[in-house]
Amino acid sequence: MIRALIASAFETGYLSAESEGLLHQVLTTKSWKEEDLSALLALYNAVRTGQIKREASSSSLLMQFPPTQ
Repeated sequence: MIRALIASAFETGYLSAESEGLLHQVLTTKSWKEEDLSALLALYNAVRTGQIKREASSSSLLMQFPPTQ
């Protein structure tokens, strides 16, 4: 599920508040696989650099990732 939501964000260039909420739910229930983490990091970097725009204006899920080096 995580990778499908992230793939959709990359296809559209847009991360909806609903998708971001679903990502947050999946992560908090620990229903993710190790390979999902690299996809999440790619999404975080894409949002941070402006490649993908966020619908949510609050600092939620994506803003909790540590900065990349």
